[in-house]
Amino acid sequence: MLKTFSQYFSLHVLQRIGLDLLLLVVAVIVSAVIWADKHGVDLQGLLPSALGFAAVMIITNFAFGLYRPVDEDSPRTAFARFVLTALFCLPMAFGMMLVLPWRGFASTMMQFQVFALVLIVLLVRMLINRSQASSLFAPRVLIVGTGKEAQEAERIMLHPEHGKVGVQGFFPISDDEERLIEAEKIISAGSLTDVVKRLNVDTIIVAIRELRGRALPLRELLDCKLAGVRILDWPSFHERVRRQVRLDSLRASWLIFGEGFQQPLSRMFFKRVFDLAISFSLLVLFSPVMILAAFLIVFEDRGPVFYRQERVGLGGQVFRVIRFRCKRIGDGSDFDSPDEAAADEETFSKTGRIIHGLRIDRLPQLLNVLRGDMSLVGPRPERPIFVDTLAREIPFYGIRHCVKPGMTSWARVQYRNEDESISGATQKLQYELYYVKNHSLVLDMLVLLETVHVVLMGKRAR
Repeated sequence: MLKTFSQYFSLHVLQRIGLDLLLLVVAVIVSAVIWADKHGVDLQGLLPSALGFAAVMIITNFAFGLYRPVDEDSPRTAFARFVLTALFCLPMAFGMMLVLPWRGFASTMMQFQVFALVLIVLLVRMLINRSQASSLFAPRVLIVGTGKEAQEAERIMLHPEHGKVGVQGFFPISDDEERLIEAEKIISAGSLTDVVKRLNVDTIIVAIRELRGRALPLRELLDCKLAGVRILDWPSFHERVRRQVRLDSLRASWLIFGEGFQQPLSRMFFKRVFDLAISFSLLVLFSPVMILAAFLIVFEDRGPVFYRQERVGLGGQVFRVIRFRCKRIGDGSDFDSPDEAAADEETFSKTGRIIHGLRIDRLPQLLNVLRGDMSLVGPRPERPIFVDTLAREIPFYGIRHCVKPGMTSWARVQYRNEDESISGATQKLQYELYYVKNHSLVLDMLVLLETVHVVLMGKRAR
């Protein structure tokens, strides 16, 4: 993982993005130079425009999930992702050719070449994703511990999202330690520093949940750190790799003395400007869709277009969220009952079922963003009755209210389980705490791009 702009990025993903960016820029420049050399055309401004073209294509590919691990995708799903991305990218590429200063050399033949290039990049990316090519920068990892945490660490590190990470082995901390790892993977010959040097390890993961009373080789860990080896304890490992804050390893002292959980005025100002600019643009862009949805709702049963519901926002303050009404009149369309989460599909109107499935019913929340009740990205706003229950059952639950709730969230795009139990709320809170601790404009944009992917690919997300 590489940390930049206060966020952790997988080197495996960055390698894919860098390769595609280089291929697009070089191919566009070569094509333009060949054409201009034959016709004596000036190529001033080619490099910046080629970089801009490639960047837009990369962002589009990211939004459609081409840089996500596809280990769970079937060949049919992968092909559908490729077709959908191509259908969106090609018109965008054509539109950019009209905007960028390429008219002097962008002939019809060159435009076809660029279109073919975009298709080739998409196809190669799909094939490479399916084969799960390993990262050129795969770290060599040594896991300290042999218990269930070590098992979990190995499973996480070997996930396709991280490429084929080189897990060199497991180093036990004592002879009486619980050993759930296969004996052939355990390295017990020599000291920790000797093992690190012999295996050329660059990252050590201390896979132990509770460090109290454990005979950790602290001196050797310090020597390794001074030698340039990255050391990650269990909470830091989950924050860096899983991008969540584990509640079972969380202590009040970590919240007090740890970095993050800060709300500087500059961050709040730029986040508000970002929210206003994007939400206003989305309102203008989707206004025809919203007007059509409102007309269909009224036309079907002459009922109210919107419903408003109390939710808990910044600092525990209650506000009323706005959404399109999806239910029939008389079937709890105002969602005043506590069982909103278990809404029966049969209570939806015909129009409501469509706009709810397409997530159009949430577009009026942009008005909440403009009004300042919500942000585009933030923890999911919950109902007061649920907040009271969850705050009693889950430690540190109130921390999520130190930022504005959002239309979409880090938990929504990372945790896609429909579980509404205390266990499910706990899992989502771990992602929400990561957002609260690390939120930035870069993370907000990543969440928005992931949300586009969820909507376009029809993924279920909460």
